[in-house]
Amino acid sequence: MNVPTLSFSTADLASQLDSCSSEQLDQLDFGVIGFDADTNVQRYNAFESQAAGLSPQRVVGQPLFTNVAPCLNNFMVAQRFEDAMEDGSALDATLDYVLTLRMRPVKVALRLLASPASGNRYVLVQRQR
Repeated sequence: MNVPTLSFSTADLASQLDSCSSEQLDQLDFGVIGFDADTNVQRYNAFESQAAGLSPQRVVGQPLFTNVAPCLNNFMVAQRFEDAMEDGSALDATLDYVLTLRMRPVKVALRLLASPASGNRYVLVQRQR
């Protein structure tokens, strides 16, 4: 797979991210936070690590919505993942958002991805240029 062709808006992106190696995720020009059904972060790419100022060692294995990014623990983000899991439905939603944790407020676009066929769920972060 040719990773540079993946973009924030690529169709069917969740399944393609599932098959990416950590090195391939690190080549992407947007943030990737992949987490499991228990909301523990399993995948965290270099772009997001650098932009958020959090090392993968500090993030991987931690609960996303309580320890890593409590600013996402609300009806707009965390609740959508919960609802999709309860319904057994796919989630692919993009929304404008403002990140506020440990930094000055930063406008971003978030893409929320979940598929009943995959154990991984993703929050993708596209920072405004």
